[in-house]
Amino acid sequence: MKAIIFKAKSTIFSVCAVAIALALCLALHYTGAYAVYFNNTVRKLPIYSVGTEEKKISISFDCAWGVDYTDTLLDVLKRENVRATFFMVEFWTEKYPEYVKKISDNGNEIGTHSATHPYMSKLGESEIRKELTTSSEAIEKITGKKVELFRPPYGDYDDLLIETATDMGLYTIQWDVDSLDWKDLSASDIAMRIVSRTREGSIILCHNNGKHTAEALPIVLDTLKNKGFTFVPIGELIYREGYTMDSTGRQIPNAAA
Repeated sequence: MKAIIFKAKSTIFSVCAVAIALALCLALHYTGAYAVYFNNTVRKLPIYSVGTEEKKISISFDCAWGVDYTDTLLDVLKRENVRATFFMVEFWTEKYPEYVKKISDNGNEIGTHSATHPYMSKLGESEIRKELTTSSEAIEKITGKKVELFRPPYGDYDDLLIETATDMGLYTIQWDVDSLDWKDLSASDIAMRIVSRTREGSIILCHNNGKHTAEALPIVLDTLKNKGFTFVPIGELIYREGYTMDSTGRQIPNAAA
């Protein structure tokens, strides 16, 4: 008899747990929150990729040091008629305002990469707001365009960072394809890494001043175009509403969830 009672209690507990999880998932489904359910906790996630059946992808460049290869990179993008997204640190923006303007004037999208490139999970809310506000304002002053995207330095984040950025009207963006161009890989190795990992809705991470990035870029763009992919800025790839997030940070439109 005791065994039967124990089993019944266990079953009731399991059903309740499932019901709670389903209720939470439904809430997230209808709010489009940046969150997923992990072991009885809700964890905030940035956007790593986008769930879509269209062969649309985005290529992005973090700007935190130097401009040695940036002109070549911009020439390739312009020649290939590809618009990219650039994430800029404030001290880079202030040092190279002519490049900020050129990047924007060429039709590319610009987001903030913070003011001082810190590990932002170590900051309090007021410090986060200062990092995002001053860096966004520095970009907007040069381009005249509102900043809507943010990429955390080092890919480092926590719930507070995501919540604060969202409250400030910023979409927090990561990546699902890492070129590792900062490791000075050869152009062919960079291209191979990117091409082999890219799928519908991918966000590709590169750096504006990677030693072989500009050399690899024509290979990447041509190969992926030949595979039927179309490049769009991240702001045109992501969903602004009506989506949920899976455990990998991939946006899933509500109709497909």
